[in-house]
This record gives sequence, structure tokens and C-alpha cells, in this order.
Amino acid sequence: MDLTAARGDVSPPEVTVVITCHNHAHFLPDAIDSVRRQTFRDFELVVIDDGSTDDTAAVAARYRDARYVGQAHAGLSAARNTGAREARGRHVVFLDADDRLLPAALQIGMECAARHPDAAFVSGHYVVIDRHGHRVSDRRRQCVTASHYEALLRVNYIGMHATVLYRRETLERHGGFDESLPAGEDYDLYLRVARVEPIVCHPGLAAEYRWHGANMSLNSELMLTATLRVLHRQREHVHGHARLVEAYREGVSFWQRLFGEPLLDELARRVRARSWGSVARLLGVALRHYPHGLAWRVGRFTRRLIREHAWLR
Repeated sequence: MDLTAARGDVSPPEVTVVITCHNHAHFLPDAIDSVRRQTFRDFELVVIDDGSTDDTAAVAARYRDARYVGQAHAGLSAARNTGAREARGRHVVFLDADDRLLPAALQIGMECAARHPDAAFVSGHYVVIDRHGHRVSDRRRQCVTASHYEALLRVNYIGMHATVLYRRETLERHGGFDESLPAGEDYDLYLRVARVEPIVCHPGLAAEYRWHGANMSLNSELMLTATLRVLHRQREHVHGHARLVEAYREGVSFWQRLFGEPLLDELARRVRARSWGSVARLLGVALRHYPHGLAWRVGRFTRRLIREHAWLR
């Protein structure tokens, strides 16, 4: 890839692919190579090192066609915002260092964006791979074709951020990613954009999400708190609109089940281990964000104790 465009010697590239990395140097070559294999060639590649303490910088330095930018550790939102500021392309794709793009990702995304010039961003689909890069599941589902904001209130149907191709002006117009959010910053941006601008879903497979056992989405306490915080921000916008209120309530219930149930499982494990400090913290999160789920679990446990006591008598 010719980086003269990225340096400003000729017209800017159509796409900037931003790879954000924090201590994932062992996965980074896979991510970079997946970008370099793209069938669409008018792009630049920028690696944002978010304060890694491993050899991320050394790995990135092996690729002359990747522009490396290092910063003190500030979190994923801040790293993505740095990437957006560094981007010279008219469109931007964000790829986490532990994931991969499929070879036609940029081609499919750009073709869809060309067909829908009014769309603030377009998104596709992804598959799941294991830590070794082997495909384990296919998440392809029917595209949302209308009422995208309403659909996103119910569930983050986009799911994986690397499937999204943004117009760079969209990021500028909406202020990028909220750096106060420790997670769910992509979902927050989707909602903010879709509420006021058209977006488009295409049926193409764009990316591979690596499930390696240390994914942020496994942190149920973090994800429950952050995701509900993101969704609660939409309350003022759905008020007075019956369909949107219904979608919002369905979304709250969905996220409570998805992350609340694993949180309660973890709470039970901490109780059995007598880790009382953790128990108090997790109990507080459950009481605030999933009280009815906690009440059901406590009721089930109480009923079991009553049955066992009656049997013993």
C-alpha cells in the first residue's frame, strides 16, 4: 500500500482503518494482516497503542505500511477518538487488535455507502472465531431495514464495531466516542446517530470477532452497569412516543437478562467463597440494576431451604 496518500502528498485515502491495541501484541499481526489483505486498496492503516506494556510498538514497527501512534493508557473510547483525529480517510473503520476484518469488508462497506450517500454509517455482519482464529459460529442475521433507532433501543443488533464503516464527518458531527464510558461507547454512538440520521445495514460478512476468554463482554458487572447507563440516556428522547418507550423497556429487560444473570451467578460464587468484599459490591450492583432478578434468585433459594428443612423434620 502506498502511504503517500496518508502523508498528504496526494489526495487522501477513501478509508482509514484504525486498529486500537492495549496489551494485545500477540494478536496484533493477525489484525494488521487482515487489513492488508483487503480487496479494496484505497486505504490507510493506523495503529493506536493505548499505553501497552507489552511489545505492541515493536510489533507495529515491523509493518512499514502501518502508521503507529502511541499514547498514555486512557481507555478504548479515548484510543478510538485519537484514531479518528489521526484519520485522513473519508471513511473510518475501527478494528480491535484481537479481531480481524474479512477480505471484502472494505469493498462491501464502500459499495453500500455509495448506494446510500445519505447514511451516516453502514454496518454488516460478523462471525465468531476462537483464540486460534478458527471459526466457531456464524452470527449472520436478517438486516434491519427501517426504524433503526427503535431497533437499537431493543438490542444492539450491530454487535461488533468492526462491521461499521463511518463517514468521517459523522464522527466529527457527533463528537466521537464518550470517554466517560468504560464500555458500551460504540452502542452509545449508534444510538446518538440513529436517533437523528439515517443508517443502513447490509447483509455482507465484514469481520471476525475473536472469543478468547478475556473479552470485555465477559465482565458482567462492567457491562450491565455501562450498557444500562447508555440506554438510560435515551429516556428523554423516547418520552411521549409509545413505540419508542416500548422498545426502550424491552431493551432494558434484554440487557438486564444478558448481563444480570451472569452477575448473579458470580455473586453466588463469591458468597460460597466467603469473599464478602466482592459480595457487597456485586450485591449493590444487582440491587441497583437488576433488583427483580435478585429477588427471584433469593426467593428460589429461600423456597429450597424451606423444602429441605421440611424434609429434615
